[in-house]
This record gives sequence, structure tokens and C-alpha cells, in this order.
Amino acid sequence: MATAHTCSICGAQFELRFAYQINRTPEGNLYFCSQPCHEKHLFSAQQKTCSVCGAQFELQFAYQQSQIDGLAHYFCSQTCRTTGLAGVQRRSREIRRIAVLNQKGGTGKTTTSVNLAAGLATKGYRVLLIDLDAQGNVAVSLGLRSDRTVYSILVEGMHPTDAIINVNQNLDALISNTSLAQAETRLVNTRDRYKVLSERMKSVTNYDFVIMDCGPSLSILNQNALTYADNLLIPVSCDYLSLVGVKQILRTLKKVNELLLQPVSILGVVPTFYNKQTRISIEAVQTLEAYFNDRVLPPIRSNTRLKEAPSHKQTIFEYAPKSKGSEDYMRLVERVLELCDLPSTSSEQKEPFVERAHA
Repeated sequence: MATAHTCSICGAQFELRFAYQINRTPEGNLYFCSQPCHEKHLFSAQQKTCSVCGAQFELQFAYQQSQIDGLAHYFCSQTCRTTGLAGVQRRSREIRRIAVLNQKGGTGKTTTSVNLAAGLATKGYRVLLIDLDAQGNVAVSLGLRSDRTVYSILVEGMHPTDAIINVNQNLDALISNTSLAQAETRLVNTRDRYKVLSERMKSVTNYDFVIMDCGPSLSILNQNALTYADNLLIPVSCDYLSLVGVKQILRTLKKVNELLLQPVSILGVVPTFYNKQTRISIEAVQTLEAYFNDRVLPPIRSNTRLKEAPSHKQTIFEYAPKSKGSEDYMRLVERVLELCDLPSTSSEQKEPFVERAHA
């Protein structure tokens, strides 16, 4: 799924794997196939363009260059640096952080997280997908592998950008595996254990959306997700037991808002495994509408292609772009953008962010 790039130094063809391999600048992107090529670029004397005023200058001082979330910023003066970094901080407040959560299993949380994130990315928005489930289904669904996981960030203190890997254009991921189950016991005695995720992720600002795939439980990890999130998206399968589970989520949300003093609102409820020919599906949607009114989002119909896509390590938009599943998730994407008061397509073209490795 990765795109081949040409090294700006030696001309070799390669696939992006690490953050040092791309340098985004106002005058264009530079690509490096190896650390030696990257170092050759860093030590070469060349003109830079100030990210604030556009002036041309040669790098002389450390303050004139800043790498923030994989994006290089250049400043011709201290004044421009102050102005530029203030702008980055303002943009960080515009991130929409959405936790996809239902305490009941089998409601389509991972399918919804993966395809919502992928759909937003196809619209031009820069998206980070975080797997907070020890089953690691995000990595399995997308065919991702890395020793640097969410556990590395929460327990070992690794910087998030050292663990972020690129999935596709505009879409990055922080994946998990079974080691995440140990994070529960490691965090239980940690001070402010519900805020570890938000503290670790403070410096990650260069995204429009952060989508969190949460496990089916009321765990410390899920409470970390709710503390970090701005909004909650609840996939609810169209059956009676899932409707009962919604009440548990509402109680959890009340606890977070009252005890953790963290305002999290419900962005929407997504009916999944919907079949308009069955009475239970119709009654389930009607029950959800009685609870949540216009926050009931377009339903996701039962679709074989949605079940098949993970086995091919693809999103529904890649595997079956003309399927009912693709249509339904694109409608969901459009509705989420509408609720976030954003245009259906981002006007800014964004490059993929990739895993960062130390020089």
C-alpha cells in the first residue's frame, strides 16, 4: 500500500518507513532513502525559506529550524520563530479526538474505527488511528507490524512519533498487540492513571482527527481514551443485548464527566449489522432514536465485503469501493464532518506521516 519515492540526494527508489526519510518544507518535500543521505542533506549549505515571512536565508543557528510532529519549520529570526510556534499551538486545539467505544463486544468497533479513519483520510484530512484494544485488531485488519506500540508509549515512555507508522496517504496509526493487556496492571498504581494517554499525546498536534479504537470493557485504557477524547462514537449492533449495553456507556460517560472533570460529548451512535428486512433492526434504530434523536447516524448494513476486507489487509474503500459497506461508511464520514462543522473535502493537501527513527 506504500508509495514509492525518489531520494532527493542519490535518486534511489524506496518506500517510506521512517520519519527522517521525509522533510516537508514550504518549498516542497525532500525524501531520503537512508541515514547517510539524510545527513548529507542536513550538513549541506543551502537556502531556506522562512515558514512565517517567506524570506530566504542560510541556516546558522539551532533555533532557526524546528521539527514538530515530522514537519520541518524554518525561521529567519527569533521573532518569526515565536510567531510560527504560536501558530502551531493554535492548530493543535483544532484536533477532533473521537473514541469509538461500546462495552459490549461484537458491535463493529474496529471496522468502524478503521473505515471512518480511512474515509476521513480520503477526504484530505490528516488522521491518526490509535488501537487501544489488546487484541490488536487494527494492525491485523491493515496488515501493520511494528515493535513500537501503544504499550511502548503508555508504559515505557516512548515519544508517540517514534511509534507512529504510515498506513496510507493522510492516514497514520499507533498499533497494539497482546502486550497492551499488561498496561492495565502497570498503570493501576500510576499517579493520574486516567490521564496518561492525554499527557503522552500532548505533543502530537499535526492531525485533523484522532480516532481511537477501544476495547469492549470499562478498563483503565478506555477511561484514558475518554479522558483524552473530545467526543464519543458508539457503534451499536442491531440486537437487544447491544441496546442494553448503551445504558452502561451512558453511565460510564457520566462517571468520566463528573469524577474526571473531563467534558466528553456523544458525537453519534452508529447502528451496525443493520438489515431493514428484520423487525429487530427496525426496532433497534427506533429505540436508539428515542434516546439520542438526531445523534443516530446513518446505519451500516450487514455486508459480506466488510467481513472480507480485513483478511485482505485493506479498508473497505480499497477492497470493495462500490460495495454497500463502502457506501455506508462514506455516508458516515460525511455525517461526522457535518457534525464537526467541516467541509466534505479538506482544502489542504497533506502528506503522509511516517514512523520516526533516531539518527
